[in-house]
Amino acid sequence: MSRVDVRKTYKLYIGGAFPRSESARSYEVYAAPTRAGNRTFLANAAQGSRKDARNAVVAARKAVSGWSGATAYNRGQVLYRVAEVMESRREQFVAKVRAAQGLTAARSGAVVDAAIDRWVWYAGWTDKIAQVAGNLNPVAGPYFNISAPDPTGVVAVVAPQDDSLLGLVSVIAPVIATGNTCVVIASQEFPLPAITLAECLATSDVPGGVVNILTGDPAEMAPWLASHRDVNGIDLTGAADLDWAALEAAAADNIKRVRRPAAEDFTAPPALSRMTDWLETKTVWHPKGR
Repeated sequence: MSRVDVRKTYKLYIGGAFPRSESARSYEVYAAPTRAGNRTFLANAAQGSRKDARNAVVAARKAVSGWSGATAYNRGQVLYRVAEVMESRREQFVAKVRAAQGLTAARSGAVVDAAIDRWVWYAGWTDKIAQVAGNLNPVAGPYFNISAPDPTGVVAVVAPQDDSLLGLVSVIAPVIATGNTCVVIASQEFPLPAITLAECLATSDVPGGVVNILTGDPAEMAPWLASHRDVNGIDLTGAADLDWAALEAAAADNIKRVRRPAAEDFTAPPALSRMTDWLETKTVWHPKGR
């Protein structure tokens, strides 16, 4: 007898769990159009609401102390584990990226490999960024004056809307590498690689709440994250098509750190500013002994 396929509804990723949207909404996701202009239905994805965004912020805040308090070496191990899990599911990611963006098999494979390698790159920086961003400051007096970087807290991220995987990893990894937690609005048109990545995060030792991934309309959720007083920073990389100036103005209410949208080539080596943008500098004075 023929069997009925099990259709998958892709859900949100909040606090280490995969809930449906509290609004009970979902939307249809289609493959990239063919040359004839036809689009194949792929799946349904949860359409996140502002309440889902607030729930994600609560989960991210709960996870800050444990994640930022972990040793930098341990965070590096966790990020490397994400790369290991993605490597084991490489073919699945290639299929998801190819279907979503209409890339060739070779190009999709290159994108997935670059995304995996990006996790490894940031894993190597977790216990080195403090040496680069910190300093022993010369002062006039018998004191040690030491500046050290400290994570800013909860960072909201509007992920690139036209880059389903490599762009997504490129905005998540630097945030969590330095001890922050994040709430991410994934690509609305290409959400399936993002939730597939969430399944890797859930099985790769990343504590629940460190990364929270929302799917749906960024225009619906971004304003609430920008104005949320328990969010410490917001990355507007994927907000170029939104009123990002209004989002920046809303973020000023509690003096959030803001990274403005800008055209980026995510295949190029990443800039260290992706990490330092989400670090505060704290300075300690200590008297010198004789």
